[in-house]
Amino acid sequence: MITFYPGPSKVYPEVGQYLQEAFESGVISANHRSAAFMEMLAETISNLKLKLDVPADYEVYFVSSATECWEIIAQSLISVPSLHIYNGAFGEKWMEYTQKITSGASSFYFDHNALPELPFASKLSGSELICLTHNETSNGTALPASFLESLRSESDNLIAVDATSSMAGVELPWESADIWYASVQKCFGLPAGMGVLILSPRAVERAIELGERKHYNSLLFIRENFLKNQTPFTPNILGIYLLNRIMQQVKPIEEVAEQTALRSREWYQFLTKYRYPLVVTNEAARSETVIAVAGTREKTAQIKEAAKKAGIVLGNGYGTQKDTSFRIANFPAISSQEIAMLQQFLVSFAGK
Repeated sequence: MITFYPGPSKVYPEVGQYLQEAFESGVISANHRSAAFMEMLAETISNLKLKLDVPADYEVYFVSSATECWEIIAQSLISVPSLHIYNGAFGEKWMEYTQKITSGASSFYFDHNALPELPFASKLSGSELICLTHNETSNGTALPASFLESLRSESDNLIAVDATSSMAGVELPWESADIWYASVQKCFGLPAGMGVLILSPRAVERAIELGERKHYNSLLFIRENFLKNQTPFTPNILGIYLLNRIMQQVKPIEEVAEQTALRSREWYQFLTKYRYPLVVTNEAARSETVIAVAGTREKTAQIKEAAKKAGIVLGNGYGTQKDTSFRIANFPAISSQEIAMLQQFLVSFAGK
């Protein structure tokens, strides 16, 4: 089966080879306080920062998932209400989860065919942390870098960004935010089971100021261990090994992003040509990595079922659009040949 599911999605084909290497090297049986593991962890972080062009003074930690990052941020970086700006299901879930922990998260909802307007003066006052979803996996939208840059220029607040379905696939304006996080089962092209959390010096200072140390995954506890090239708990050693090998393999992010953007333009042109309606009609709000196609409940079900019979897995719709849309992952690990096969299928199905 060829999968275009937007996470977990297709892994790089070289992962099979790297799995065998990891087994044969013995590193996956190494103690996470050992010199071998510490060296691998340091190398992985160095390679990730190099290939993704992360600022030198930003710190990188590995956790279990992007969802765990919701908890870490709420526990360790928030003391007064946070503001969550979102247009889709995952941004809303982040807000709801934060409310359970802090009882103070507020929301600013905007339509998926619009971009949020600045300034948010009335909303920003009283909020120490602004939470944004850079690429909303549920509906195929994205915030342009220009929005994040404008927000940074207008606000002194800490800014946290969910980049789960865009990190490692597009260039990110790192210095426009203080907290970035993602899971590896999307643009990283890896099996699920690990999250990447990246913090600016300002975010680290805020964590130190709050001094929260009540939990096994308190940010300061995580940081203190990572500064020693260790982890506070037994980590996903295999996941770290695979991430290191993939970061060694992939091209620098500016080259990866160029390919992502080109494929994205070609996808939207193709779908328009063959009269496939798009969930996001506003081109400025469209994602480059998750493409959402609209349709009736009946037509959508027919396309997904026919694709499955043809050996192709499409992503289901999500939330309120679960049955009236399907999603196509445009992640780096997906090959041009696989894209051609899906497009050939969609051409054959067009007009039915």
